[in-house]
Amino acid sequence: MMKNDVRYPVPAPREPLRMVFMGTPDFAAASLAALGKYAERTGAKIVGVFTREDKPAGRGHKLTPPPVKVLAEKMGVPVFQPKTLRAPEPLEILRTLAPNLIVVAAYGRILPPEVLELPVCGCINVHGSLLPEYRGAAPMQRAVIDGKKVTGITTMYMNDGIDTGDMLLVREVPIGDEDDFGTVHDRMAEVGAELLTETLDALTAGTLVRTPQPEEGATYAAKLGKEDLRIDFSRPAAELHDLIRGCSPAPLAWTHTPDGKLLKVVASHVADGSAGGEAGCVTALDAHGDGGITVACGEGALVLTRIVPEGKGKMSAGEFIRGRKVSLGDRLN
Repeated sequence: MMKNDVRYPVPAPREPLRMVFMGTPDFAAASLAALGKYAERTGAKIVGVFTREDKPAGRGHKLTPPPVKVLAEKMGVPVFQPKTLRAPEPLEILRTLAPNLIVVAAYGRILPPEVLELPVCGCINVHGSLLPEYRGAAPMQRAVIDGKKVTGITTMYMNDGIDTGDMLLVREVPIGDEDDFGTVHDRMAEVGAELLTETLDALTAGTLVRTPQPEEGATYAAKLGKEDLRIDFSRPAAELHDLIRGCSPAPLAWTHTPDGKLLKVVASHVADGSAGGEAGCVTALDAHGDGGITVACGEGALVLTRIVPEGKGKMSAGEFIRGRKVSLGDRLN
């Protein structure tokens, strides 16, 4: 068995790369775009793109294609949207496409052993964390929620575990105090695309090196559930600010107004000094301009600056206050 500190070279492919790409959201689309430029530059081919199904979106629930599908169609690459990779049909499609490399970025489906073993050059994944930290579905959100100052991208060979395969290249990405999931996501997508290109260049040059992941320091970033998004004002204000940042611009952290209506929070900041009230109580209101709603927390106070009231669109706290939707002494629950 290999030790975690062992690094070993990856043989260069004997034939030009025939690649299948698997991905779904905007983060993945950035990697697909980079793959297209790589193919143009090197003579490699993208022979197919696998992505998730079209989904209803917006008030009209119109079927909307994922960003990767939109881009792949513009690139003229065949698109496949199977509900599972475990059925005979998608496996037969993959065998017909005959890729010698599969590239994956935020696909949203588990690759079964039959798929992992199909390409002779393996399956390379673009993962949004500094592995082995934050394996799983929501690494970028969890890093911001946890108040991390640095995250990063890891390219890795996939195995039958969840983000447990050998690491290839790694690059750090800073998280600023004012960053939220949206800004971190966009920065990470760009870095992920760059690192994917560097990984493929190293692969074809025969200079790529695999490093088995250590188990020490491994953490799991589970998909965010509704309860993960709940704002519990008994917690410290700094932690809640990080929660709000990590869930913005979507899916958004939430609480309730005294009348039981849902109130989602887009942006906030930690108040100077103590609020001097019970956790969850509104202790100050600023109705000027964008304004702010100051809420006492278990430690310190939080100022809500941009919100989404139930049934409404995004608005500033000042607009909400001027509409007389919140009063001093109200308790957000």
